[in-house]
Amino acid sequence: MPIDRLRFVRQVIADEAAALRKVAETLSPAAVEAAQRTADCSGCVVVTGVGKAGLVGQKLVATLSSTGNRAHFMHPSEAIHGDLGCLGPDDLVWAISNSGRSDEVLRIAPHLREYSSGLIALTATEDNPLARMADVVVAIGKHDEADPLGLAPTTTTTVMMAVGDAIALLASRLNGFVASDFAKFHPGGSLGQKLAPVDRFMRPIGACRTAPETGTVRETMVTTARDGRRTGAVMLLDVDGRLAGIFTDSDLARLLETRRDVMLDGPVANVMTKSVQRIESGTLLMKAIEILSSRRISELPIVDTDGKPVGLLDITDVISLDGAASIEPESPSTRNILGLRRRT
Repeated sequence: MPIDRLRFVRQVIADEAAALRKVAETLSPAAVEAAQRTADCSGCVVVTGVGKAGLVGQKLVATLSSTGNRAHFMHPSEAIHGDLGCLGPDDLVWAISNSGRSDEVLRIAPHLREYSSGLIALTATEDNPLARMADVVVAIGKHDEADPLGLAPTTTTTVMMAVGDAIALLASRLNGFVASDFAKFHPGGSLGQKLAPVDRFMRPIGACRTAPETGTVRETMVTTARDGRRTGAVMLLDVDGRLAGIFTDSDLARLLETRRDVMLDGPVANVMTKSVQRIESGTLLMKAIEILSSRRISELPIVDTDGKPVGLLDITDVISLDGAASIEPESPSTRNILGLRRRT
């Protein structure tokens, strides 16, 4: 019956979750020592393992590489045929084996210690051949497999991966790894884009409309950017060239809709948004998207350290990125393309 099958799937997940809770409560301080050694490693972290443990190791290499530690995987069978040459005295080895008795790993373990700065073993217990050869033993505990036959590596590989991730992330924290560092290793895709500086996506000042705050609304709205384009927002500047406010097509639409046409020939300073949200050049795009979303605005001026505009980020420049979709557009009369909710 379908319900029995669903119950089975849920039970597998529950069993693996229970194992994770258990290891989270019982993991020893050796995990912290492993993380400290990983953080202090001046070479590469070389991960090795065979079978399912080897596949877990390859995933952990990806975690280490993207969080600040140079890392690569070395297959133990290839190691005895020349790949041990990739090890250097500054490298650190992670050897993964649930039983601690994998022949391929044990065969190279003495060489791993000799040619590297240290050997960390991720095994079920501290009492096995691999553990006895290691400098640090991270014991993940013994766990029943979620497989009803108790044979297929399931729960054990889940625990291995979680513990390895935890060690790698602690090492990353110990090294002071931050989002801007993460961005260096993720230049592609929406994640990499959101971790890039906002300057990469903003419209440069030459493509933006600026005007003095002393002009009228009419004078302000007929301005164009230096490159001849007419965007939907005008940044108003004070006498020193600093950002004083912003006036948008939506602001103009509201004047017309409320029959305040007489204000078109009045000072734009009376109707512009003065306490305009802004961010400094170099800020991550992720932060800019967060501001656009939380403030329900469609234009975000980018300024230098003196408060002078260097560009403008329009929601249409980032709406295609994952996470920007939460900024929901509406359609005021003159803002059917660029418009979002009213500026607050």
